[in-house]
Amino acid sequence: MLRIFYPNMYVPSILDISPDELHKQGITTILLDLDNTIVPRDLDKLSNEIKTWLTGMQQRGFKLCIVSNNSTARVSALAGPLKIPWVVRALKPLRRAFVRAIRLVDATPEETVVVGDQIFTDILGGNMLGMFTILVVPMPGKEFWGTKLINRRLEKVVLARIARLVSHKDKQYYVR
Repeated sequence: MLRIFYPNMYVPSILDISPDELHKQGITTILLDLDNTIVPRDLDKLSNEIKTWLTGMQQRGFKLCIVSNNSTARVSALAGPLKIPWVVRALKPLRRAFVRAIRLVDATPEETVVVGDQIFTDILGGNMLGMFTILVVPMPGKEFWGTKLINRRLEKVVLARIARLVSHKDKQYYVR
């Protein structure tokens, strides 16, 4: 039953996601969470490292889309300059936003990875549609109160189970 909450891969940062590994999995499209996945929630600017990773993935032919529970103003300010499409007020883990995102970039669930820092929004949402999922360790910084109070506490239970299943390989933790 808990398998619906398990990511396919668990990595310290999006910077540890290899485009070659994604290609091996048949991935052509990357749906990204915003806060604490590609930018700390309390910052309004992407780091140069993250910008380089995002543009590098685009140059390698990956289609990117941000799927965020955030507002249009915040997401467009960060994604707009990189010409990354977005879906806002996503209400993750509901399927609607993920379906909208893959239609926006003309992709299928089978060729799409969902990358995010939360099990009960990003990973659950991607898994419900049969997408490849990658959990990243949340970036340091301020968290939304609901995430801190509820989600992170519940995630500890799932992460403890995942820890018993994983094997370590080149900084990437494969779950299933």
